[in-house]
Amino acid sequence: MPEISLLAAFLTGLLGGAHCVGMCGGIVTAMSFQRGGRQPFAFHIGYSAGRVLSYTVAGALAGLVGSAAFLSQHLWPLQQGLYVLAQGVLILLGLYLAGLDRTVLVLERAGGALWRRMQPLFGRLLPVRDARHALAAGVLWGWLPCGLVYSVLVMALASGAAASGALLLLAFGAGTLPNLLLMGWAAERLQRLTRRVWVRRGAGLLVAAMGVWGLARMLL
Repeated sequence: MPEISLLAAFLTGLLGGAHCVGMCGGIVTAMSFQRGGRQPFAFHIGYSAGRVLSYTVAGALAGLVGSAAFLSQHLWPLQQGLYVLAQGVLILLGLYLAGLDRTVLVLERAGGALWRRMQPLFGRLLPVRDARHALAAGVLWGWLPCGLVYSVLVMALASGAAASGALLLLAFGAGTLPNLLLMGWAAERLQRLTRRVWVRRGAGLLVAAMGVWGLARMLL
């Protein structure tokens, strides 16, 4: 797995913080103040651990499915197509992070049906009573429809291996932790930094450049 792809996945999770907080901040707040009081920080560790675990499993499954295309030389056109698709998604992710394009968010619609099936299960776990329930709630939370997650899953699909796909989503999940795990003093300051235009534009264009470089390598 090229380190550059892992960096792109991590930056997507980190700089996509505003999107993550917008989608998941309400869930975090609702779970944080159940029964009229703030929950132990250990519960938040459980939520995030379960969520990142779901991302990692989804990445492994995507990589496993994609690996079928890499087991036979007869599927070379499909391999090439997956690679081009992954680089294209990487470019779109970079443009989104830079605040220049929102196309990747269209992918969120694809997971709506799955989440509607899982939402009742999520509701049964509330209020969260202990660390085990927190972990289980986090696992279900990880399947909430998210265009950024689905975009990284496309990259995992093209990675050609379950381990590579799992690492990509693990890197993405790690990038989301500062915004969703802290949700306080440090997160506020991190968000102020990542919302600065020059930071978002620079990092986003760096991610997009990774995709352009990936496409250029095919022609070299």
